[in-house]
Amino acid sequence: MSLALAGCQPAERVEVLSGPTMGSTYTIKYVANKTTPAADAAGVVVQNILDEVDRQMSTYRADSDLSRFNKLPAGSCEQMPAPVLELIGYADELSRLSEGRFDITIQPLLNVWGFGPASRDRQIPSEEAISEARSRMGYQHLSIEGNQLCKEVDLKLDLNSIAAGYTVDRIAAKFEDLGIHNYMVEVTGELIAKGKKPDGSPWRIAIEQPLGNGERVLQRVLEIDGWGVNTSGDYRNYFEEDGIRFSHTLDAKTGAPIAHNLAAVTVIDRSAMAADGLGTLLMVLGKDEGMKFVRQHGIAALFVTRENGEFVSHVSPDFEQLFPEQGR
Repeated sequence: MSLALAGCQPAERVEVLSGPTMGSTYTIKYVANKTTPAADAAGVVVQNILDEVDRQMSTYRADSDLSRFNKLPAGSCEQMPAPVLELIGYADELSRLSEGRFDITIQPLLNVWGFGPASRDRQIPSEEAISEARSRMGYQHLSIEGNQLCKEVDLKLDLNSIAAGYTVDRIAAKFEDLGIHNYMVEVTGELIAKGKKPDGSPWRIAIEQPLGNGERVLQRVLEIDGWGVNTSGDYRNYFEEDGIRFSHTLDAKTGAPIAHNLAAVTVIDRSAMAADGLGTLLMVLGKDEGMKFVRQHGIAALFVTRENGEFVSHVSPDFEQLFPEQGR
């Protein structure tokens, strides 16, 4: 009977892998056939990558490589795994491009505002607390020397703005090595999709309006093939005090949460890691500065602003070129 059932399986089918990771979840779909690994085997490969990233980059595990580095005093160097150095190298590039508006040394500031791993309560911190946190920040105080990571001051790093995107890229690259060429990989909301479904249709990615009240309203539906997608917003992780919203997205330049009218931004890039980092940066910059940045660097981005109680979309020229129907 089992042989008969196996013989009835279609030549191609979609396998689904899912589970918890990074304080959230992952969902992976891939087109399986007689040449691709079985779902159980693919699941083991995925879990191994997720476990490695957690061991190396988690800020919530006291024994991770990143947490170990964060505990070191100023003036220390520590040998770090190659993936950690790769992410820090990309973060440094993004920091320099943005003149420090993107900064992975922001953990002390996240903590005093209540959004970091050492946070207690979410509340408006004192100016003294903000000033003290900023004295222990600055990407320019971080350097890579061979296989070692060094810090001039008591830095505490946070790679959450690029680690999930990096993980998506790692899984996608491994799938390609295993002969899986049609897939959609999503980790904590960061995703990449490539190829087609068994019926020949593309992977469709829904972008929702940033309502933040549990209601789900579609903003766009994009057909994705070979692109990473990030959507960042201020509507999921925040607190309110005296009717004012304080977002988890902090501006290293001001030491405070963003205060502009950009509600969400979606970035499309060949690299999910780049889309992840750029999404964070553009949320910090806001629509006007962000649009200038994406035009200058040829980035495909969709901005959604709050204007007079409504959501208004603004697309970059590169986004318009990729998705002309949706961009109109």
